[in-house]
Amino acid sequence: MPMDASEIENLIKKSLPDAEVKIVDLAGDGDHYSAHVVSEQFRGKTRVQQHQMVYAALEGNMGGVLHALALQTSPPAESD
Repeated sequence: MPMDASEIENLIKKSLPDAEVKIVDLAGDGDHYSAHVVSEQFRGKTRVQQHQMVYAALEGNMGGVLHALALQTSPPAESD
């Protein structure tokens, strides 16, 4: 059974409550998504560490129920 975009967003926000999350269903099949996640918790972390945090938030669904996730992560832009 495919995952709903809102379920993905809820899992990410459960683990990263401050996150701004944008999910797009790339193929319309509930299996292939892109996610853009912005969180202060990413500050000072490598891109790999940021992605690991998001994958951990998905509670084991990546590679199973959720087949593919194109992921972009970043800390919020710093204001002057």
